[in-house]
Amino acid sequence: MSQKIVPNIWCNQNADEAGAFYADVFPDTTATVGATYPNEVDDWQAQFAGKTLTVDVVIDGYLLTLINAGDEFRPNPSVSFMLNFDPLRFDGDRDTARASLDETWAKFSDGGSVMMELGEYPFSPRYGWVQDRYGVSWQLLLTNPEGEPRPFVIPQLMFAGPVQNLAHEAATFYSSLFPSAGVGFIAEYPEQTGPADAGSVMFGEFRLAGQWFAMMDSAIVQDFTFDCGVSLEVRCTDQTEIDEYWNALSSMPEAEQCGWLADRYGLCWQIVPENMGELMARPGAYEKMMQMKKLIIADF
Repeated sequence: MSQKIVPNIWCNQNADEAGAFYADVFPDTTATVGATYPNEVDDWQAQFAGKTLTVDVVIDGYLLTLINAGDEFRPNPSVSFMLNFDPLRFDGDRDTARASLDETWAKFSDGGSVMMELGEYPFSPRYGWVQDRYGVSWQLLLTNPEGEPRPFVIPQLMFAGPVQNLAHEAATFYSSLFPSAGVGFIAEYPEQTGPADAGSVMFGEFRLAGQWFAMMDSAIVQDFTFDCGVSLEVRCTDQTEIDEYWNALSSMPEAEQCGWLADRYGLCWQIVPENMGELMARPGAYEKMMQMKKLIIADF
């Protein structure tokens, strides 16, 4: 799989369960163990000895990695995943696409919480935003088959709190660092809307390494922002590439350990070699990761 940037989702000792859940929600989806903890670990980490460390979930060819850890962090809506139910994926049948969206919504809503009710909106005849039972946020959208095609899964970054109104700036910055990148369509707020300034991003798109992302500035005051609950893993081919991304993205040198960093907007990244799963399974790696993440949260 040639996916340069892989979203990682923090799970509270239930990554195997979450992986099985997502494999049930989406057709033709796989959930497989990517790495396990070593059998010999420090006493404080004994509950994880020999257990799953990561689960790789592949949805319509798109890879998400679930990190099996403790209760230190939890995903929040600052990073959500847009699901594009394009009728073209269903042989042009809009009714079938809508039915698939509704079925997916029902599964996510079971044990989850609704952020925006499923219904008709100015931008889509069928849309809803839901946080599933594991805290992961999903936006389900019935798209226009006449529009420009997009992947089924697209991560969306919501800029709020200390990074409110910085979505366009951030997308431009990220696009300057990766190949096959650039800022695409942007819809601006026409007037002040809650904390969102006129001219800030109501919805926008950008590409990094050929992968689509979306961004927005929140129109509602939020009590959360980016943290380690969801991070973006960049898989690098050699040390030169690792150094390039590391130097460009890192903004907290005192909080850098084990391949993790936080950028100037607080978004967490893992700048890692392609065999990171093997390295993370080594004794002591998890402890170093936790030390670094606590520093990120304290300093941002």
